[in-house]
Amino acid sequence: MDFAVLAPLTRAHAREKRRHDDVRNLVMELARSDFRRRHPDATFGPIVVLIASYLEADNIGAVLKGVPPEVDGHAVTTLVVVDGGDDGTEDIVAEHGAYCCVLPVNMGQGVALKLGYELADAYGAEYVVTLDADGQNDPAEIADLLAPLLADEADFVIASRRLGSDHTEDGVRRAGVVFFSFVINTLAGQHLTDTSNGFRALKIDVLRDVTLEQDQYQTSELIISAAARGWRLGERPTLWHPRASGESKKGSNIFFALQYARVVLRTWLRERR
Repeated sequence: MDFAVLAPLTRAHAREKRRHDDVRNLVMELARSDFRRRHPDATFGPIVVLIASYLEADNIGAVLKGVPPEVDGHAVTTLVVVDGGDDGTEDIVAEHGAYCCVLPVNMGQGVALKLGYELADAYGAEYVVTLDADGQNDPAEIADLLAPLLADEADFVIASRRLGSDHTEDGVRRAGVVFFSFVINTLAGQHLTDTSNGFRALKIDVLRDVTLEQDQYQTSELIISAAARGWRLGERPTLWHPRASGESKKGSNIFFALQYARVVLRTWLRERR
């Protein structure tokens, strides 16, 4: 193969990646400024419940109402990162007394969560719990998810639909959960049953240590990166509800599977290096 023929394509890809990174960094800086404007005297409790939200104004109010004010004597702070959209989610967040940070354009859940992790670390959090804005996770389970961390029995705990109960009706996605759990366990040397669940709790030290590059499908990147660095991973059963209203933003099952597989492979190769 004449690698000289590929050189222009490689350079073009590198330029596109730099452009994308520049745009992402600019948007994140605008969001940081937005947070400082909204909350000039912000102080977080030791536990931060982080919710990335894109066009979930109809669902997020009920989710916020269910977040406990404390867990095992530790104050809980709720932070919502609004990932673009024009449905007034930030107004609902303000009505519930939670902290809010707004990305001016939709960048992807991975970007929104990464910004949330950064803010949690900067404003004093020791533990971070992430849950969805669509009502599929039960905030009442937050205490159970945090229990192994607070007892220092684990560093990173993931909610498992397979250990608990999945009330959704998408059989293809259920099969995907089983398949990708097998793949990630094989690559990362783990024994997890649900490696695509965004309901999770982590120590802030884990988030400081892992490498996060993905704009979407961050769960697999978190698991593989944390496992490669020797952090203790665990699971807790969860009751998985159908989304309260609206449609998933993850796309079709085939699209989701292909993109998830891409993230798994890229993260595994990166961590091997």
